[in-house]
Amino acid sequence: MSKTVNELIEYIRTHRCFKHPIFKNWAAVNPAPEVVSALFHQIQCFCASTRPGWNFPEALAAHGLARQSQLLEEIVESESGHGPELARMAGYIVNRRAQRVVCPDLEDQAAVEDQLRKDSDRILGTLPGYDFQTGLMRQTRMAIEVFERRKATDRDTTIQNLGTALALEMISNGQLIPGEKHCLIDSGLYNVRMSDPEMHYLLEHFGEIGAEQQHEKNAVAAVAAVLDDQTEPLIMEGIDDFLAALVSLWDLLDAALLASGYREDGARRAHAVTAA
Repeated sequence: MSKTVNELIEYIRTHRCFKHPIFKNWAAVNPAPEVVSALFHQIQCFCASTRPGWNFPEALAAHGLARQSQLLEEIVESESGHGPELARMAGYIVNRRAQRVVCPDLEDQAAVEDQLRKDSDRILGTLPGYDFQTGLMRQTRMAIEVFERRKATDRDTTIQNLGTALALEMISNGQLIPGEKHCLIDSGLYNVRMSDPEMHYLLEHFGEIGAEQQHEKNAVAAVAAVLDDQTEPLIMEGIDDFLAALVSLWDLLDAALLASGYREDGARRAHAVTAA
């Protein structure tokens, strides 16, 4: 008998990736501006890879999964065009941390991303497998490769992609976006508010009225309608491939840039210093 969709949801929620402390560590360590740049570069490039639908919605429709195709197309359309907003937020945070203008034109997506890339190359470039052509760590490239599968159209890969979509939207809604809010806003490190125009990316994605909440609902509905004894192993493979890749990325960024140093007392001290 196949797992229920609620069992899949619980599996993802109890996975180490869902509870990863990288953003708590970010808030506790209060990394230097160039480290913030490097973190944003790797995370931004990963996030960019998750937005395109490629052939995924069309493949779902071709395999008789019209409702799933519609639900995934809604997610793809919702995520379209968010690259400039994420770059603007990243540049804004880097400037606030540096207390000087590092990224002079936050509306120039290419210039901001180039600055983030330069800092990433300088700080992370000595890591084994770092690729200077893309500015990406091996672990980032592996996480991105999971979403390259959306270019395939065969049925098995398409069903795997549904599992990956479920895990992605749950992680985004339950770990990534709340984690960014914790380290960027709640920590007080950067003295920014969700209402700041430069933080619109986070505002649009966070909470019950945020985009990620609806994306998760769409992914749950898409998987629930197709889940049975035949599809469950493929869906689980898609879930596991994504979670394993992302947790490896979080682990390396945490160890290389944040010293895996989260402590509740450290977080309180960082907040107290900023508030003073």
